[in-house]
Amino acid sequence: MDFTLDADLEAIRRRTRAFVETRILPVEADRSAWDAHDNIAEAPLRALRAEARAEGLWCPQVPRDLGGMGLTVSGRAVMYEEANRSIFGPAVFNCAAPDDGNMDILARVGRPDQQARWLAPLVTGDVRSSFVMTEPAPGGGSDPGMIGTTATRHGDVWRVTGRKWFITGAEGAAHFILIARTDPNPEERRRHLTAFLFHRDQPGWRILRRIPIMGPEEHGGHCELAFDGLKIPDENRLMGVGDGLKVTQIRLGTARLTHCMRWLGLAKRCMAEAQAYVDAREGFGIRLADRESVRLMLGGVALNIQIGRLLTMNAAAALDRGSHARKEVSMAKLHVADTLHQAADVAIQLNGARGYSRDTVLEWIYRYARQARLVDGASEVHRMVLADAYAREGDDFWGWGA
Repeated sequence: MDFTLDADLEAIRRRTRAFVETRILPVEADRSAWDAHDNIAEAPLRALRAEARAEGLWCPQVPRDLGGMGLTVSGRAVMYEEANRSIFGPAVFNCAAPDDGNMDILARVGRPDQQARWLAPLVTGDVRSSFVMTEPAPGGGSDPGMIGTTATRHGDVWRVTGRKWFITGAEGAAHFILIARTDPNPEERRRHLTAFLFHRDQPGWRILRRIPIMGPEEHGGHCELAFDGLKIPDENRLMGVGDGLKVTQIRLGTARLTHCMRWLGLAKRCMAEAQAYVDAREGFGIRLADRESVRLMLGGVALNIQIGRLLTMNAAAALDRGSHARKEVSMAKLHVADTLHQAADVAIQLNGARGYSRDTVLEWIYRYARQARLVDGASEVHRMVLADAYAREGDDFWGWGA
């Protein structure tokens, strides 16, 4: 397998890296540019987004004819890794979750009129969006077959009732993709879900609370929502009745992997912060960088980052070939989530009290990293996916193609 980047993709990688270095990192270093939830504030975000668009570094996941860069999944792996060298990078390039996955699914399965209404404002950056699936127990979480929120049809209108929670970005979103049960038969688990589009100004739903979380937040937080009669015209149904699970699988397969791409960028940032400190810091007559124990710690992280990059690129290539790449994505998700946490932990340890303070970005990454083993399927769920695949495939599990 040849991982050499072609000239165009290498140019994008270099331009992205330079933009992060010269434009975004100085803003990140200025705490006055942060909002109350430890994300980039709106004014500096608008300014940087305008510069990114002028540089042609905008919406890498969206096809060119819809206003984006039209990168393949493999191409996104290269750019996203560079983008998330800064904690603000993905938001600046308009490839942060959940908008990233929502734009991807709308570009892939939305009708042209739906793309004009629901996708185009996301591509221009005029609005944000949210994906509304997860529910409180006993509703659906990692198992979407348990979703209890219902959409009942009345002529050409669907009426939605139920409860959702941990809905990322909901407080700041204008456009929503909702997954609800449309078949009342509880035994029909695979054909009972349908996807819908709705706008924040429609009556019949409300945000109950913005859930306080341990880590820094995406714009719009993580919210609990109640639906008490939201009416959605049938024209705002995404794909067919009963295709909600398909929508979810199409969206989340790539979205899980784009998380890995971004997390690798953060893990590399942790390595850079750690290396810079141990190169300069001396104790007991020796540089930290010259101590064998320190070199072993950094070498272990470097190894795991590279393994994560290879797993991620392997899964991206499989997706580009048209495979669902379920086990490939699960392997990448598992490994990269663990690696991000390891990288942040090691970097804080090597920086000592400085790393635990807010004088560096490491404590931000450490708090953020803990969610990586939960979002888009807990690690245990992905291990079950791999165990099931092995039980079916035996030695073919380790085949050379997906």
